[in-house]
Amino acid sequence: MKHTMNPKVDWFFNKDTPWQEEYTKLRMIALETGLAEELKWGCPCYALDKQNVVLIHGFKEYCAYLFFKGALMSDPSGILIQQTKDVQSARQVRFANIMEIVDLEPTLKAYIHEAIEVEKAGLKVALKTTAEYDVPEEFQSKLDHIPALKDAFEALTPGRQRGYLYFFSQPKQSKTREARVEKYIPQILAGKGVDD
Repeated sequence: MKHTMNPKVDWFFNKDTPWQEEYTKLRMIALETGLAEELKWGCPCYALDKQNVVLIHGFKEYCAYLFFKGALMSDPSGILIQQTKDVQSARQVRFANIMEIVDLEPTLKAYIHEAIEVEKAGLKVALKTTAEYDVPEEFQSKLDHIPALKDAFEALTPGRQRGYLYFFSQPKQSKTREARVEKYIPQILAGKGVDD
């Protein structure tokens, strides 16, 4: 069942990083589950029939496995972490040192196998729809008073709409939310997203 290492990915494991030993161990575990090793977003990614299952990445404080559909996994050991509340599908298992990986090895293999089953079953994470995002009142009042803005906003793709709703609701203070909404009205009217 073992899969082979992909030479395109070797540089990631060879580069000078505090997580070199941990990365190598995570690579071995992932390859033993029979997934194909690919390079995605500059990270080693393990896929089943081109569908991403798990990725290895590192940060200052920890390195991690990122399960793309972690939200659908049962997580009996309670080790899956949601990076931020806005991450809907993916979940991380974080490691601060090689011993944590070694201790968890049987569990990690079981988790990868479950992630493979989730993929084989074609399960999808039901992403939140635009309707489930709160519309900040500062924006709602503009939509109510400027029909052209309402039309322009509704004409945006759902992804862009969610981007704005998220962006507008971030500031804690109403004044800041208000200023943010004001600033982006021309962009919405122009049919552009927050990042365009």
